[in-house]
Amino acid sequence: MKLPRFAWYLVRVALLLLATTTLARADGELTPPVLLTRAAPLYPAGAHGDVTIVVLLTVGADGDVVDAAASEPHEPFSGLATSAARSWRFTPAMRGGKPVAARIRLEVAFREPEPEPPPASADAGAATDAGAPRTPDASLPEAPEEVHVRGERKEASNPLSLSRAEVRQLPGAFGDPFRAIDALPGVTPIVSGLPFFYVRGAPPGNTGYFIDQIRVPYLFHVGAGPSVIHPGLVERVDLYQGSAPARYGRYAGGIVAAEMVAPRADLHGEGNVRLFDVGALAETGFANGKGTALIGGRYSYTALILSLVAPDTTLGYRDYQARVSYDLTDKDRLTLVSFGSYDIVGQTTNGIYNVLFGSEFYRADLRYDRKLGKDTTLRAAVTFGYDQSRIPDQPRNSRDTSLAARVILNHRQSAALTLRGGADITGDDQRADIRPYADPEDPDTKRFNALFPQRLDVNTGAWVDAVLKLGIWELTPGLRFDLYTSGGATAVGIDPRIASRIAVHKHVRVVHTLGLAHQPPSFLIPVPGLAIGNLQGGLQETIQSSAGVEADLPLDFTGSLTAFENIFNNMSDTLGVSQSPGNDANSFREPRSQGSAMGLEVYLRRKLTSRIGGYLSYTFSRSLRTVGNERFLSAFDRPHVANAAISFDLGRNWRAGARFTIYSGAPITPPGSRGLIPPPRSLDPERDPAFYRIDLRIEKKWNLRKNAWLAFVVEMMNVSLHKETLLGREIGPVSIPSIGLEGAL
Repeated sequence: MKLPRFAWYLVRVALLLLATTTLARADGELTPPVLLTRAAPLYPAGAHGDVTIVVLLTVGADGDVVDAAASEPHEPFSGLATSAARSWRFTPAMRGGKPVAARIRLEVAFREPEPEPPPASADAGAATDAGAPRTPDASLPEAPEEVHVRGERKEASNPLSLSRAEVRQLPGAFGDPFRAIDALPGVTPIVSGLPFFYVRGAPPGNTGYFIDQIRVPYLFHVGAGPSVIHPGLVERVDLYQGSAPARYGRYAGGIVAAEMVAPRADLHGEGNVRLFDVGALAETGFANGKGTALIGGRYSYTALILSLVAPDTTLGYRDYQARVSYDLTDKDRLTLVSFGSYDIVGQTTNGIYNVLFGSEFYRADLRYDRKLGKDTTLRAAVTFGYDQSRIPDQPRNSRDTSLAARVILNHRQSAALTLRGGADITGDDQRADIRPYADPEDPDTKRFNALFPQRLDVNTGAWVDAVLKLGIWELTPGLRFDLYTSGGATAVGIDPRIASRIAVHKHVRVVHTLGLAHQPPSFLIPVPGLAIGNLQGGLQETIQSSAGVEADLPLDFTGSLTAFENIFNNMSDTLGVSQSPGNDANSFREPRSQGSAMGLEVYLRRKLTSRIGGYLSYTFSRSLRTVGNERFLSAFDRPHVANAAISFDLGRNWRAGARFTIYSGAPITPPGSRGLIPPPRSLDPERDPAFYRIDLRIEKKWNLRKNAWLAFVVEMMNVSLHKETLLGREIGPVSIPSIGLEGAL
């Protein structure tokens, strides 16, 4: 795993060429615009090497950036450069004593530092304060202004990062970063197309989902639907397969963390119309650029389409996103973020409508960000949440009303030391309706009531870590402490974590991670408003370790080889013990098990936004469970999982891509014993047949004007219409076609 590197990124701002004014003219000599304030872009996670982006800017007569576009696309750098440049502030160009609009060229250089950064001079230290105004020498417009900027480099746990620009070219992902997670190494799907998966042997219920550090119950709409967040709001998605940074806690498996795009004061938006839904997102500024407002959402009309072929069945989803930010000062920002999701599946039988599945969740997050000098940042936030699900076969609703608060402090002591820490507290009021017309002595009712009682869960945590740079060696030790209370029971989790990264060569790095993670008992899969409320059996515990090497290869390829081992203690992994828990009511039981998973991951990639890009990911693994004296394979142990994709530019704004996925079949579970002593399960059982699928995508794009485009996209997951076999039964084919228009301005 990779150690995080807080690096110096050099952004050279140069007024290279002044064009004639575009919106006004006056007699006299032209005085060029002068840069006043700037928000420097962060060096993109996972990137390597030095890249320079030339951005074409239109600076209005009021000093605001009216338009920004990269002279040549080079994602993710060009997107970050133009996004940052749109928020920059200038004194306007002057002609004859009057402000006029002007076009300028601005050079932004992303500079990856050497393993040993040079000592910072007094001048360089002054230049690092991105929040302080600065006036360059307007009489020398050709001389580039050098601005040293600090930004986040890849985390200690070496996350696998997916940018929206790249994922848009990945067949079968439908432009959605979250839907591309199952293409990464270490991820084992339960069923193709469904958004539930094991991560290095950890079950779906042990994977944590975060959006801008806000905990959410799941990331996808019902069935094989899209993510619950509009893709236009997602800057990137990071998958931590194990030993995540100390700020992420209370999950004993992987972590999926999405980062939202930064607020932009210019008017922009995007939208799409597809076979099954319509979506849009728009953002603009107010108060002379101090504030921004964003709104977005999607609505599915699958219910209308489904009614044509199955009039008795209803399926639908919708979501919304909203954000308002306001800069109180040049160092203080207040932001309100709200988003929510709703899903429904129903059926009419004998004139009576029944909800087969229904879920919804909503979040409202109010945050305050403060710059405490050039080396320290503070964030304080409060989050309100409401989750609710319809329990099938009960029928009744289960809900969770939550209130959370967090504070995060980052301080860069020197080029060799960065300190990070924080604290958080979450209260969850868990309630479930009384089952109507039910026998209180019914075994299913009693099991459900015992497993999901009405209660108040309060979880309190604190964490700290340090990023140490010792020559070619980077070391990040961290510690997390959590106190769990539920139904009168209390448990404590102490999670030490450490990551190491050694640059043995300019293009080769050796990475290691080791960590401990705890989590309360979890349900089979993430379901809003449904959480096991029994701490009497203690916390789940996972020891996570990995070692690997990564290298920068010729032709802009990058590659990595990683070995991992996870040890699971006290797991509430019903799904891993039995593939079909519903057959014996295990879905409302809490069997505890021990387990382990070990394997090898291979990842080779070239950016999908390149003229010819692609990737290859392969995972060889073995996942075991132990219950009592019996040791057996996890019910979803798949020794081989491989993905390969290619995307290529056909010319004339045509682009096409293909993706191939194949994985081993799951072990075949012995049949039920009907009350007799069950036969022992083999460590080398028969398996279901292997599954494969092929996804295709083709796009035609029209550039209407700068930053405005329209695209016609045809995409299909499982164009091969291959069926999957699980428990000896064929499923599907699970295939999703999509034809639609996408556009942005």
